[in-house]
Amino acid sequence: MSKIQKDLKMVTATLTLDNPVFRTFIGYAALVLLKTCLMSIFTSIHRMKRKVFINEEDAKSLGGKIDVKISTHPYVERIRRCHLNDLENVLPFVLLGLLYVAIGPSQGIAILHFRIFTISRFLHTFVYLGAVPQPARALCFLVGFLVNISMAINVILVSTF
Repeated sequence: MSKIQKDLKMVTATLTLDNPVFRTFIGYAALVLLKTCLMSIFTSIHRMKRKVFINEEDAKSLGGKIDVKISTHPYVERIRRCHLNDLENVLPFVLLGLLYVAIGPSQGIAILHFRIFTISRFLHTFVYLGAVPQPARALCFLVGFLVNISMAINVILVSTF
């Protein structure tokens, strides 16, 4: 068996439900991905509630009036920015998390990474949408960002270039 085949076998063995680190990771990844997906619905609900449309056809079909002003609303824009921030941070977490699981990290340390990231992202959303004064939002962001950096560094340290 070649080294590549052995490495592939090891990786596929770590990405199974028999691996408690992977099983934990997929749960936390699903939570933050679901939250990210729900932000789209939340944005749409607030657009309709406030009759704030960015496309003329939406204004016509949802507002029932051709003269509905195509506009923005500060709270709708806040939700959109929060959603964008999720996209910028949750997707790297999922990808880095998979790589991190594949290197076979300590179960306790790995679970700590996943929990801290997930809590930081949920707190970030509550702080952002609640307009809590800074530095609350920045700290929530920074904690999640540092988790991603930590996982990336761990992956790079065991990599062969």
